[in-house]
Amino acid sequence: MEVSMAHEVSIVAVYAALNGLLLLALSYNVGRHRARTDSLVPGAMGDEILVRAIRAHGNASEYIPLAIVMLLILALLSAPLLLLHGLGSMFTVGRVAQAVGMFRSKHPNAIRFTGNLFTGLVYLVGSMACFYYGFAQGVA
Repeated sequence: MEVSMAHEVSIVAVYAALNGLLLLALSYNVGRHRARTDSLVPGAMGDEILVRAIRAHGNASEYIPLAIVMLLILALLSAPLLLLHGLGSMFTVGRVAQAVGMFRSKHPNAIRFTGNLFTGLVYLVGSMACFYYGFAQGVA
């Protein structure tokens, strides 16, 4: 069965949208906690819950862009749909788990560890896949 590149890119669009919504929710959460603690000055981090909210948002902001770029590159290089969905879904679940784990009172915790593990695995497999499909297309 032949699949058009538009279909492959639309898969990436779904994961970009889901992770964008996660970033939006985490951003809203930071604003909500800043307003609750009257800590509207940038860098004001005295409240533990506010610090966790800032770090959850910051962590997601650090990892999401490269993962989406890798997915897009793989889609443009006609990587298998199963690989795109596997990496995209594992990454998205991992980012949600990591964010939820950040709000737990106990650190380290299994939820946060799982999120970080999923993210690391997606970065590893995604990087290797980019090498493979990049060289398979004749990069030399």
